[in-house]
Amino acid sequence: MEKTNGKEAFALTTVETGIQNPGLELTEEGINPEGSKRAEEQGHSLKGGLEPPTRLRRTLQPFTRARSFCKTHAGLFKKILLSLLCLAYAAYFLAACILDFHRALALFVLTCLVLLVLVHRFLKRLFGEKLTRCLKPLENSRLKFWMKWVLAGVSLIGLILWLALDTAQRPEQLISFAGICMFIIILFACSKHHSAVSWRAVLWGLGLQFVFGILVIRTDPGFNAFQWLGEQVQIFLSYTVAGSSFVFGDVLVKDVFAFQALPIILFFGCVMSILYYLGLVQWVVQKIAWFLQITMGTTATETLAVAGNIFVGMTEAPLLIRPYLADMTLSEIHAVMTGGFATISGTVLGAFISFGIDASSLISASVMAAPSALALSKLVYPEVEESKFKNKEGVKLPRGKEKNVLEAASNGATDAVGLASNVAANLIAFLAVLAFINAALSWLGEMVDIQGLTFQVICSYVLRPMVFMMGVEWADCPMVAEMVGMKFFTNEFVAYQQLSQYKNKRLSGVEEWIEGKKQWISVRAEIITTFSLCGFANLSSIGITLGGLTSMVPHRKSDLSKVVVSALFTGACVSLISACVAGILYVPRGAETDCVSFLNTSFTNRTYETYMCCRELFQSASLNGTYNPPSFSGPWEDKEFSAVALYNCCDLYTSAVCV
Repeated sequence: MEKTNGKEAFALTTVETGIQNPGLELTEEGINPEGSKRAEEQGHSLKGGLEPPTRLRRTLQPFTRARSFCKTHAGLFKKILLSLLCLAYAAYFLAACILDFHRALALFVLTCLVLLVLVHRFLKRLFGEKLTRCLKPLENSRLKFWMKWVLAGVSLIGLILWLALDTAQRPEQLISFAGICMFIIILFACSKHHSAVSWRAVLWGLGLQFVFGILVIRTDPGFNAFQWLGEQVQIFLSYTVAGSSFVFGDVLVKDVFAFQALPIILFFGCVMSILYYLGLVQWVVQKIAWFLQITMGTTATETLAVAGNIFVGMTEAPLLIRPYLADMTLSEIHAVMTGGFATISGTVLGAFISFGIDASSLISASVMAAPSALALSKLVYPEVEESKFKNKEGVKLPRGKEKNVLEAASNGATDAVGLASNVAANLIAFLAVLAFINAALSWLGEMVDIQGLTFQVICSYVLRPMVFMMGVEWADCPMVAEMVGMKFFTNEFVAYQQLSQYKNKRLSGVEEWIEGKKQWISVRAEIITTFSLCGFANLSSIGITLGGLTSMVPHRKSDLSKVVVSALFTGACVSLISACVAGILYVPRGAETDCVSFLNTSFTNRTYETYMCCRELFQSASLNGTYNPPSFSGPWEDKEFSAVALYNCCDLYTSAVCV
């Protein structure tokens, strides 16, 4: 066997083992003894230093191969896992629907929404470019011009025919339509640049608001869907009781307002933060903003901020477009402010629902306000500058900065503490100030023999004509005007709290008139009032809006101050026009109570149905002397139980026939 020198032996050993000993140094003469010595000091042996790594490598070889195999086929494993999960969910979904479809309705709706999103993504990826190429001929200016005028003519004719046919049986709805025209004329008279008004944005915005109102208020599927959504929101918010009862106790949660409504703000803030972290809020906002942008022709930034106001507050929505605020035009800033004043945030929505306000009306009003806010903002403050954000791609929204869901939930609850304390502080302050103002006005009125002069009384007289034009019956106008005045000059919380008191009186069967004073308003007036109060347009919001936007763009403080009052007035008109739309579209729903059958049963409690049926019975009864039993007309004639029903009604309510 031929001899080999040290260098060749080292190379051979290295090749055979595949491992290089870090303690050996190779020289021209072979292995350096100094390197060997250092290797021994580091725990390596020249003789056996190569054997343990080799054995370790052979031991780990199956795991290495398995890991390499998993990396190579990771995509396949992912598809298999997703397929198994989908099959398991499909089996669960089918079982739930077969066992009890009504119980599984919420699951069915959520599943359909997810499938719709997935199908939309698939079709967009598959046919998106082809569809874009097919629609390119429509960009022809002449064709576009004719299509625009044809659409406008068809819409106008359809509106006229619909009003003529729909209001034939309910002519009072025309008053609400006249109210819309009145507000638009007033806003146009206050426009900054009359000749620059984009009527495309105005008409599209008002049209979208009206169409959405028809869908939600008039059609059965839309009404039932939003009614169901409102009920689900109420059920969802009721889970707040689990946390607030543990912290404050059952007695305080049931009896004290602060422990009923304010914890809902914390819970809703936590949930919204989680949804924002997951990217769901951004996705919905961007889709709404995209639709409004392509229909109304508004810019990406202002549309995105207004769409965001449906879910977040007037100081949080501008954060969505914070990097662009410095370069936005005055018209765009006006639109952003108007959107904040015209809508309410999701967290506050939960508090209003806890008052007992109709949830479906609140949700509808908040969504309807978005296109209307853009439309009226472009009517009052049209665009006369060159915007930098006319691209149709829109603005991309980043996901939350939190590391995980738990951090997002914690941050959302912590941030909502400030909002809850702000609401409590404002309620305390404004109610106290309102009580002081009423005391001062009452004292001044007594000096000239005017009794009971209050801020609400002044509002009831000053705002009564405007409220009447919204479609409210004249008898209900003073009470609705009070609440509208309270909302604008004090706070929407105070106004909604007053509305909930009127609603509770009606539902508990309190008499409509007591000593010449009306105690509650009709259901129609309640719906119109709910829409008219849905927004942050009050004097105290000026400071909140200016403070929030100025902190983001301090160098534009003068521009912000220049348009904030106009935006406040426009935002208030958005809510009032939404109320007019509700007045046009509202029709009583549900079967009327059969009073003859109802009063034939034993009733001892006051309810709204009891009062309405007893009032009908009082109107049909007439006295025949002191000692003779009363006679009845209409459906109560020849009914043996009519006298007994009258006696029971007289135990609950007062009437001339009860003497």
